[in-house]
Amino acid sequence: MTVSRNLLTIATVAALTAATVLAIPPAQAAALPAGCTGTAPIVCHYDVPPGNYDLRVRLGARTTLSVEARRLIFGAGTGNGTPTRTATVNVRIPEGQPTGQGGTGTDGLTLTFGGAAPRLSALTVTPATRPLAVYLAGDSTVCDQFLAPWTGWGQTVTSRIRAGAVVANYSDSGESSGSFLANPQLFPAMRPLLQPGDLVLIQFGHNDKATTAADYRANLTSLVSQVRARGAVPVLVTPPVRRLFDGAALTATALHVNSLGVDLPAEMRAVATAEAVPLIDLTTKSEDLLESLGPADSGRLYLTAETDGVTDNTHFSEYGAAMMADLVLQGVREQRLSLARHLR
Repeated sequence: MTVSRNLLTIATVAALTAATVLAIPPAQAAALPAGCTGTAPIVCHYDVPPGNYDLRVRLGARTTLSVEARRLIFGAGTGNGTPTRTATVNVRIPEGQPTGQGGTGTDGLTLTFGGAAPRLSALTVTPATRPLAVYLAGDSTVCDQFLAPWTGWGQTVTSRIRAGAVVANYSDSGESSGSFLANPQLFPAMRPLLQPGDLVLIQFGHNDKATTAADYRANLTSLVSQVRARGAVPVLVTPPVRRLFDGAALTATALHVNSLGVDLPAEMRAVATAEAVPLIDLTTKSEDLLESLGPADSGRLYLTAETDGVTDNTHFSEYGAAMMADLVLQGVREQRLSLARHLR
């Protein structure tokens, strides 16, 4: 098998010990690692196949790191000034959404180091050895959005997770519980990758606008049973609310009562009980958050004309996606899921 030049570079750099990395003289430390170019941002690309990879980076305290389609790994100030940081990341083809909506990216692993004056002096990329894999099955409020300012909570939850666990986001815009099951690029592509002990977070509802209660429950039950058949652990996540107020309270539409009068979060809760599945009630958590903020202040969580040039009471700003990710991880801790021990 032919090994690419980039893979040889990775193997060589990976052989450095932590002590060697820290011992780089200042003059050499200013030089970028192989495979990296630019100044602000610094972009590094490695020709690796799909899979999971461990990163070890030495960077400035205010330097951020995003991988692939705007997946945040380190925010500004992450690590409290510790220059050497680690993470595990997932590489897929295509990047972003599995159906290619918004773009497909470039094969391999792309890392973008940003901030006002990003600094990077060392970087290793090595294949990960059986990390805890967390698969996301959802819609546009979860997915890896290529185009800013749209941001799924799955793009920001990655910054809260330590090395040794990895997020593989198979969420896709416009998907319902039924379409995700049926599209060969979505659940049929994800299912064979599942291994015993992996987690699969399942969030649908936004696009089940005309799904009957029976069909919705059947779709969720099928997802649960097929995940379990692979030895993985299904986790149901009720959909986050829309920003639609009637006075100080959210409307029924905001709370995902669909056009047929089906209370979708209630149906998901019933499936969780019937199938003994862990449930993260993101509907209730996000309802409490929005109503505590009120109609005006809750606008920061969503896309607004003033900030983003578009008014959208369904999709999140980067700030809103981060807040939703925090609520999801609050549920991870409450349910005592295996991911809890890998949180930053």
